Amino acid sequence: MKYLVMCIGNRDGGDDAVGPYIADKLKEKKIDVLDCGVIPENYTSVVKKHKPKNLVIIDAVDMGLSPGEIRRVPKEKIGVMHISTHGIPIPVLINYLENYIKKIIFIGIQPKSMSGRLNDIVKKNANYLLDLILNNQLEKIEILG
Repeated sequence: MKYLVMCIGNRDGGDDAVGPYIADKLKEKKIDVLDCGVIPENYTSVVKKHKPKNLVIIDAVDMGLSPGEIRRVPKEKIGVMHISTHGIPIPVLINYLENYIKKIIFIGIQPKSMSGRLNDIVKKNANYLLDLILNNQLEKIEILG
């Protein structure tokens, strides 16, 4: 595995639970993953300790797409998107981590609803994303234009 994966989200927040869902599945596969919940800033020391060459951050993001769609979100687009609730804005987190990590890939999954349970289409596409992570094929994910 050439990535450390940082999953963000609220287990009780509908499709915002997609990050923790992916974290659980990666843990089952014995993959280096951090289930950060809604406080990813609390895991920066763990990221620095791991010293990964590549960090993948996964979160539910309103990108104006159909529910479940997955995109690699360029840094310059992150600041203008609605990303699930956290203690610290994602751009601030990424700017800080860039001092320690060579490459950061931010992956957004379009939610359908931020209440209730994880939507089936979001879960299905999360499983597809899991396969891409496990097979080191993140380049197959379209970049948000």
